[in-house]
Amino acid sequence: MATIRDVAKLAGVSVATVSRVLNKNGYVNSETEQKVRKAMQQLQYEPNAVARGLAGKRTGTIGLILPDISNPFFPELARGVEDVAQRSGFTVILCNSDDQGPKEKLYIEVLKKKYIDGIIFASNTLVQEDIEQMKRDNLPLVVLDRASSHEAYSVVRSKNFEGAKMAVKHLLEIGCSKVAHLYGPQELITAKDRLRGYEDVAKHFGWFSPSLMIPGYFRIDGGMAAVEELLSRHPDVDGIFAGNDLMALGALKGLKRRGIKVPEQIAICGFDGISLTEIAEPELTTVAQPIYEMGELAASILIQKIETAAAVSELFELDVKLIQRDSTQKKVMR
Repeated sequence: MATIRDVAKLAGVSVATVSRVLNKNGYVNSETEQKVRKAMQQLQYEPNAVARGLAGKRTGTIGLILPDISNPFFPELARGVEDVAQRSGFTVILCNSDDQGPKEKLYIEVLKKKYIDGIIFASNTLVQEDIEQMKRDNLPLVVLDRASSHEAYSVVRSKNFEGAKMAVKHLLEIGCSKVAHLYGPQELITAKDRLRGYEDVAKHFGWFSPSLMIPGYFRIDGGMAAVEELLSRHPDVDGIFAGNDLMALGALKGLKRRGIKVPEQIAICGFDGISLTEIAEPELTTVAQPIYEMGELAASILIQKIETAAAVSELFELDVKLIQRDSTQKKVMR
């Protein structure tokens, strides 16, 4: 990757002159400026690297890349990030990647060219190449919710494995005798941990079968389709743990279409704690993540990295809690 010195050498000027051209700070005659810009073009030089190298250069702007802003989980996460950023004098640029690697990569490049001070990702498509490049650019990075721990960045997520176990145990405690799991995309560490949590509890029972685990893709329509497949395999199932609340809402809708009563015939528990669970009919039991607080913590960590140039990377896992509502109000079997 070209450096400011490479540009200066090719243009036949000093590094200070290149900096003045880039930052429009100080006089540079038009002929010299043209030489510098031509050298930058030939070398495919990205000026964001220069901006990071300038002593004390900060824009007070951070990037937030989310995978799906239509999922109610992520706006609440974004609100936590934005509130902390605003109190600290930072502006947030929000990008929706649609879980698409090329789109996310494009956003990274756009944000870097805007001289942002750091990036927060909720991503499962972040690749090693991009991580290493951000390290070279001295661009602080925090990952929210979806990535595993990594030495190059800090991760903020909730205790997904423990929360899944909590959900399955709750369904068993209210009298369910056969519990299924609707799981999310297994390239996501969150979905993988929740499936592991389900298996960790369910595998000890005689009714357990891998065919009780159905993909629902973290979507409402995925939850509806998963219920259809589940009931064709196991018509006697009486408990469903959905790996997120959107799938739980889809499952509820699918069961209603079949005339199956919730919770009398099948109890449902979701995961996340989004506000839609409170207006469902019946209201949905869920394992609630501290969504807003996760956003707050991620922003606080990133801003600390920006202001102190700290390179420490840690894994932060926040507690979850079960919120019981009408969808699991079955009588306990005795």
